[in-house]
Amino acid sequence: MPDPGSHAFDVPRTRRRAEYDDTGTPDEHADRAAREELEREHPPVPKGDPERAAGPRGDGQGGPAVEKSPATGPALRSTAFTDHTLIPDRHHGAGDAVPPPLEWSEVPDAAAELAVLVEDLDAGGRVHRLVVGIPPSAAGLGEDGLPAGAAEGRTGAHGLGWDPPHPPVGEEHRYAFRLLVLDTPLGLAEGASAEDLHAAAEGHEICRGTLVGLVGR
Repeated sequence: MPDPGSHAFDVPRTRRRAEYDDTGTPDEHADRAAREELEREHPPVPKGDPERAAGPRGDGQGGPAVEKSPATGPALRSTAFTDHTLIPDRHHGAGDAVPPPLEWSEVPDAAAELAVLVEDLDAGGRVHRLVVGIPPSAAGLGEDGLPAGAAEGRTGAHGLGWDPPHPPVGEEHRYAFRLLVLDTPLGLAEGASAEDLHAAAEGHEICRGTLVGLVGR
């Protein structure tokens, strides 16, 4: 099954969401129904599956994480935007942009650590935020501050914290917010890269949740 948030996943999901819309299914349910239908037809690869273990990784500069999810992930959402809708101006562009708040639920009991990775799907997987060491008891990330024990990783701009999206004029980019659920503490420190995360998470990712936001100029 294509990685949620990828173009290969978004195209059939968008088509099926439109079919649900035509039947009168409310907007807030249509997208989830389309996603669940695709997951039933193409079950995620179980943890430890050789195909997943051999899958491609990021490129060290925030290349897209395209390995297959090992299981249905937690519910990831934001109070600032919904899946595949525009991210409000205050969270992107120049100036004092702040990261959109994230909330999640349905984290498996086996989770030992969580990590958040935000990538631009239309710019080679450029990293706009990486947070590691999130305790499994945490229920989200606010606009400022981190849960105890969590640390900011390095972005594609080689800085720490939120790198506000700023796509070229005339383009609309998709930004994938991913919550990785891990079965062991990774031991990554502040300044860790996306490559560090992928290497440390090899064989330890239980599941993930994905939320996609759009930014256009």
